[in-house]
Amino acid sequence: MKKVVIGLSGGVDSSVAAYLLKEQGYDVIGLFMKNWHDDSVTISEECPWLEDSNDALIVAEKLGIPFQTVDLSSEYKERIVDYMFREYEMGRTPNPDVLCNREIKFDVFMKIALQLGADFVATGHYCRKGVLSDEDGNETYQLLAGKDGNKDQSYFLCQLSQEQLSKTLFPIGGLTKPQVREIAAKMDLVTADKKDSQGLCFIGKVRLPEFLQQQLKPKTGKIIQVPATVPVYQREVPKFENKAEELAFFAEKASYRVEDGSIVGKHQGAHYFTKGQRKGLNVGGTKEPLFVIETDVNENIIYTGEGKSHPGLYRRTLFVKNEELHWVRPDLSLEVDEERSVLARIRYRQELQKATLYKVDVGLYVDFEVAQSAIQEGQFVAWYLADELIGSGVIS
Repeated sequence: MKKVVIGLSGGVDSSVAAYLLKEQGYDVIGLFMKNWHDDSVTISEECPWLEDSNDALIVAEKLGIPFQTVDLSSEYKERIVDYMFREYEMGRTPNPDVLCNREIKFDVFMKIALQLGADFVATGHYCRKGVLSDEDGNETYQLLAGKDGNKDQSYFLCQLSQEQLSKTLFPIGGLTKPQVREIAAKMDLVTADKKDSQGLCFIGKVRLPEFLQQQLKPKTGKIIQVPATVPVYQREVPKFENKAEELAFFAEKASYRVEDGSIVGKHQGAHYFTKGQRKGLNVGGTKEPLFVIETDVNENIIYTGEGKSHPGLYRRTLFVKNEELHWVRPDLSLEVDEERSVLARIRYRQELQKATLYKVDVGLYVDFEVAQSAIQEGQFVAWYLADELIGSGVIS
């Protein structure tokens, strides 16, 4: 009998995943990851880890599977929290959920599971795994979108490797959320009607500004409103010698100056804000809401534009450096000067967008057919062929 260690989070998805594995004849062990100690930045009524671990234990008892808690808080602090602080300080916006999957669930947690003698690790993610075999019997693993288009979580797993996928199972990937809740209700699981957690991966619901303020001190600066008439590129568009030159030009982030707009307010720190953000600016008097179009953490200035269609919000091309480029399918990676048409997204739940990948010496350009709103450095871009996620990278 194959042994599976499942990450039981205390939510309905992992509960049903554990039940399905047991039904399929696996020897299942439930493990709860405790990733955070500091309760001062969580909203205690909403999904504290204590309540979650208790629900996970009740589910394990109901299913008759062994259960234990593993404390990964020091690894989580080092690999996720410290990284987040560093990124925000540099004016980038990290994605802790993608990192948590790469660094914690499918690395630290997976190693613990394998030490317990597991053949596989399972999670309650809405995605599927495919297996391709060649004539020699060599297997290549596919990361496929979940059947529930509303809940597909393949984006969060965009940094997984072939080795990690080979040892992973996604039991609910072929189900929809309503079907999962239905199974949980039928099995009388305590998590059947539990609300989905909205917080940072395995911390609970965190007040992000307070979380950042622990490390990044408030620092008053100016909010500048830039009119839509100010060009995004502060220089003339040149004649390009080749495609790579053109892509390099359009992938550059906008550079605004104080004199490009007018001072409309003050903020408590440019590093607390991200491109596309509307909340927290506290500036009134405009017909349409103001959005952050750029931040300058060195000068501590936030540049804003009025309305969702402000040209400063949009960019067509982004760049990923070689060291931040990852292929889930290394066999589909591009050589220098090669290109490929793909579907891509720059955030979870964004509809897939048509784009072309161009490989150059130092990295990869992702050139969208339609300009994208709020492309933010530090976030992940993921690219697909049909419903298969084949690669990803950190936006530079």
